[in-house]
Amino acid sequence: MSGPGGALRVGLIQTRTPATHAAALAHVAPLVREAIAQGARFVLTPECTNVLQKDRAKLLPTLTALEDDPVVEGLRAIAAETGTWIDVGSALVLREDGKAANRQAVIDPTGAIVATYDKLHMFDVQLPPKDGKAGETAKESATYTPGERAVVVDTPLAAFGLTICYDMRFPALHRALALAGAKVITAPAAFTRPTGEAHWEVLLRARAIETGSFVIAAAQGGFHEDGRGTWGRSIAVGPWGEVIGKLDHDEPGVLIADLDLDAADNARAAIPVLANAREFTGP
Repeated sequence: MSGPGGALRVGLIQTRTPATHAAALAHVAPLVREAIAQGARFVLTPECTNVLQKDRAKLLPTLTALEDDPVVEGLRAIAAETGTWIDVGSALVLREDGKAANRQAVIDPTGAIVATYDKLHMFDVQLPPKDGKAGETAKESATYTPGERAVVVDTPLAAFGLTICYDMRFPALHRALALAGAKVITAPAAFTRPTGEAHWEVLLRARAIETGSFVIAAAQGGFHEDGRGTWGRSIAVGPWGEVIGKLDHDEPGVLIADLDLDAADNARAAIPVLANAREFTGP
């Protein structure tokens, strides 16, 4: 499932998504168009591109099926108009069974949704205290149903492995994506500020190194209408662990990165950890 070699220009969109769908589309659409105007052939938006609202009572009544979501519809129209691949890093939507999902959607240049991925790992944590204040508590599983399958989408540009935010802490998922042919792994996120400061870049670089893959991470950033704070610092990492480009802030913006896809093959040939891993017993 490996895609072609050569260069690929990607656009990573950093947003501060509002608490309503209409405002979210008005916020993200100009940034997506800016990336396309700069030559991006694949554009990745962050987790929760369509809405950020931590009050479940306010959020859940606004959710629709993926195909009916107004932000997804708007981005599908831009993809078709411009002939660009757009990856909605995630949209908060209703599943077919009526439960909520945190779902990534890959849109092809005709505007069709060609792949989806529901976030596998739920962010259920109690962060430690800091500066005399209680640590943040999160229980994503109280709102969303986790996915059950890993997804690699093969495109004419490259093979992309799909992950969302907290997934980056689980190396086995990334190894499975690389073994299935992914050369580029997406990591759209709405990372908390304490964990972002401590872990964001080092985790993404580790996932790139251990799989010989590009990792592209489009992020939410700043302080949102619903009261949460997110880390920003969108980043593109190469398969040797090198930082290809990053935003050193949490403001909305666009990061353009040029990926030499042959570098993934070169890194995997130089240090063949995917091939050398062995089964073991114990401890």
